[in-house]
Amino acid sequence: MRVLLVEDDQVLGEALRDHVAAAGHAVDWFTRIADATAATETVLYGLILLDLRLPDGSGLSLLRSLRMRGDGTPVIILTAHDQISDRIEGLNSGADDYLVKPFDLGELSARMLAVSRRYVGKATPTVRLPGIEIDQVHRKVLVEGEIQSLSAREWAVLDKLVAHPGALVSKEQLHDALYAFGAEIESNTVEVYISRLRKKIGSDRIETVRGLGYSIR
Repeated sequence: MRVLLVEDDQVLGEALRDHVAAAGHAVDWFTRIADATAATETVLYGLILLDLRLPDGSGLSLLRSLRMRGDGTPVIILTAHDQISDRIEGLNSGADDYLVKPFDLGELSARMLAVSRRYVGKATPTVRLPGIEIDQVHRKVLVEGEIQSLSAREWAVLDKLVAHPGALVSKEQLHDALYAFGAEIESNTVEVYISRLRKKIGSDRIETVRGLGYSIR
């Protein structure tokens, strides 16, 4: 999925960006509210990681503006503040979860997955389709009982397709899941990863709707 990271600490920001990107997500990293706000007006994000203390104000102002305009993108607040009142204010402003710095990157990954599951209405991190079982926590795909190994980008494409099984996912949506701002986009990237996925999970399981996109059966 496409993740927006809003964090002004350079060392932590780099660590978070690299960690989230290593999990197969495209990451746009900004250090100011103004830049992050502009990004949310042009990109449909799957998740936002939001620091509270930023050079041009509080991250809560960005969160409130998103909710006021009806943007329901899941938001996890990242902050050094451990006051109950701060947590309550963040949650009441529309945050989905709250992590106090310093935190373990493994815990961040678990919370990102949990928030994403709630957002798409999944009770468990395992997706089951006929002949396929997808474990989103341990990143395992079993096809007819056999484990298939997927690359980070193959995971990104599959994750987007299985978020709503049977629904149409456009090529542009898959590009958003694969690329952050400034990344060079190759014209046939989506087709390449769709082809690789078909070889691993079965050619008949991903349907092409010509000119519109793809769906997983």
